[in-house]
Amino acid sequence: MSSPAQPLAASLVQSVDWLAIAPPTIAAVVGLVVLVADLFVAEHRKALLGWTSVAGLAAATAMLLPLLDGDRDTFCLTGDAAVCSYTADRFTLVIQFLVLGGALLAALLSVTALKDARKDLPEGEYWFLLLSSAAGAALLPASRDLATLIVALEVASLPAFALVGLRYGDRKSSEAALKFFLSSVTATAVSLMGVSFVYATTGTLYLTQVAERIQHVDGQFHTLAQAGVVLTLVGFAFKTAAVPFHFWVPDTYVGAPLPIAAYLSVIGKAVGFSGLILVTVVALPSYADVWGPALAALAALTMTVGNVGALRQQATRAYSAVRLLAWSSVGQAGYLLVPIAAAAYSGDAEKSIGSTVAYALMYGAVNLGAFAVAALVGRTKVLNRVADYRGLYASSPLSALLLAFFLLCLAGLPPGIIGLFAKVTVFSAAVDAGLGWLAVVMAVNVVIALFYYLQWTALLFRAPEGEPEKHRVPGPVTAAIALTGVLGIALSGAPQLVLRFTDTGLF
Repeated sequence: MSSPAQPLAASLVQSVDWLAIAPPTIAAVVGLVVLVADLFVAEHRKALLGWTSVAGLAAATAMLLPLLDGDRDTFCLTGDAAVCSYTADRFTLVIQFLVLGGALLAALLSVTALKDARKDLPEGEYWFLLLSSAAGAALLPASRDLATLIVALEVASLPAFALVGLRYGDRKSSEAALKFFLSSVTATAVSLMGVSFVYATTGTLYLTQVAERIQHVDGQFHTLAQAGVVLTLVGFAFKTAAVPFHFWVPDTYVGAPLPIAAYLSVIGKAVGFSGLILVTVVALPSYADVWGPALAALAALTMTVGNVGALRQQATRAYSAVRLLAWSSVGQAGYLLVPIAAAAYSGDAEKSIGSTVAYALMYGAVNLGAFAVAALVGRTKVLNRVADYRGLYASSPLSALLLAFFLLCLAGLPPGIIGLFAKVTVFSAAVDAGLGWLAVVMAVNVVIALFYYLQWTALLFRAPEGEPEKHRVPGPVTAAIALTGVLGIALSGAPQLVLRFTDTGLF
């Protein structure tokens, strides 16, 4: 005969939906397998670790398909199945697709990069850190409580610090990693303080409960709650590279191995923006009067500083293509912030959030494509200057055409229809929300950005200086360029598919 304590104990045991958590779990498990296998694999067979990692990320991405049938929740409160820590809804799946797909492309670039620099980069540690970061990044959009959000943010970030500074004896890489680490730790500390203020005023960390309880905070704690809202946003604003939290970006991208710069430019932003969306629109909609104007001002400042910074690179004759892409990514972050700010003023917040996610998918595909071509050029041109791309069409016509297409997508010009479509979607979100001034700032910045995107594009087709240098394209780099090219061209042919896919279903 069972004791009375047994049913009570059984009721406290949470069942785990293993299918729901499969994507980040697979990435984490494969990372551990690769780290252990590194101890036993012979030096001449280390490439197997890379292909195992690629296969693991492909499997994690494939596990998103069975989750398309409907929303799944797990790690829920006992007695209240509606309050959960992990939710696999449409928003989660779209961001996880971006994160895991982006990590897969970065892994393909890494296979070649590690082969070219095997003595400088330890393979086992590299793949373990990349997969660990990808697992944390995939966990974050599914997080539905503030504690899990912060943990996922740090799991995604801490391995990235190590990846940036992993090159043996490279002072530039070590300096970039230290700058990235110190600024990120400061932002996280501020964000944790904000979370503690929110918890102190609401008594809960679950996003849906925070949204309900923070509306009824006692008047004497109202200022504390507002401070908590602002401070909580700081950590996520840092991850998005929003101004004034952007200063780490150029040096970090240049100092990091190029595949890691590509990874940070897309996955880092996906982490930051998904966190911002969950904190603002899901947990704190009643404080839209606080975060709405703040994000609108950040959007205007970020896109302006980013594009002007990219424009200033023109003054340096030997300016780096990676540094230009870094400043470009800061400007693109400003565009991504616009619909989130618009959600504070719009009657249809879900549509605004869908605009941000749609833009993020476009940006992720074409920016990774641009980095893939940069990885190709960087194999023969160590400095990887923009001037090194002169006459690329003569030596590698297909790569030049695809890079031109990616740059035109980022600029929002035909034939990069998906880039134009994404910018119009973001622009209309600002106008519909009554943020006409922000739409004007965005339009001005789009014009500014045309200068450096078109200048780089034109350089690809100019006559080369001397004999054109043939670029041998390794298989993994070819696959990365081809995948991003096919995705960008397909979406340019049917851009409406992006909005259908990004119908987030958050509400």
